[in-house]
Amino acid sequence: MSFQAELARVIELFQFPFMQRAMIGGVLTGLMGGMLGSFTILRQLSFFSDALGHAALLGISIGLLMGINPSVVLLPFAVLFALGVTYLLERTRLWTDALLNIIYSSSLAIAIIILSFVGEYKGGLNNLLFGDILAVRELDLVFSSLLLIVCVVLVGLTLRTQMLVTLHEPLAIARGVSVSAHRTAFIVLLSLVVGISIKAIGVLLVSAFVVIPACAARLLSRNFTNYVLLSAGLGAFSAVGGMVLSAAFNLPSGPTIVAVQLTIFLIATVLPYVGSVQGYGSH
Repeated sequence: MSFQAELARVIELFQFPFMQRAMIGGVLTGLMGGMLGSFTILRQLSFFSDALGHAALLGISIGLLMGINPSVVLLPFAVLFALGVTYLLERTRLWTDALLNIIYSSSLAIAIIILSFVGEYKGGLNNLLFGDILAVRELDLVFSSLLLIVCVVLVGLTLRTQMLVTLHEPLAIARGVSVSAHRTAFIVLLSLVVGISIKAIGVLLVSAFVVIPACAARLLSRNFTNYVLLSAGLGAFSAVGGMVLSAAFNLPSGPTIVAVQLTIFLIATVLPYVGSVQGYGSH
């Protein structure tokens, strides 16, 4: 098949509503993941999104066992999980990665045990693990759009405070910033983003949308504001590129998007490192 014919086939494929919804959903997820990921990696919470993704499987499993739509259970569970993790982080002296590892592994183990009692859903386990972005509905896009607006408003109105909390927490405390409130609000927002993205991206891949674009942007950006914008932009760009490649070569959409993210990150590693010009995040 010639290049022109292949291009025409891909363009024709994107005339279908389900492909358009998948593309929009991928872009929204990429924007949100990149934006919040820029703060997440500097706050050393990269493992949190991964732990939340796997813990969400527990929430889905509980919903299935109780006969409730998993989508209804997922977001409240994600928020409760985030609040519980925040409480444990503040009340214990354990390292963050150690505590998250405990929660990560135990949640996954309990979820698998519960799923063993839900035999009729075993055929859909791959959709839970790897997502199905082609099954995104209009209502999912509405929720994602509203959540993106919340992310933009929160980050836009509190950018200087978020920067201070991220880069120099003791100074933020000295200036009277309620670090605990800002941390809790951020983690809850991150949990909602991860929770709403799981249907499209899956439990195993959702953390890539938070971590990889932000890490690539960290290598390429000169200042914090550009870093946040570039991270969101790379998240959206990789979603578009991944969807196009998925359509062109008949590849699974979610993993293809993550592969594009990885490619962007690898390209960023070989470009001149300029991210530390102003020294942000060097602590």
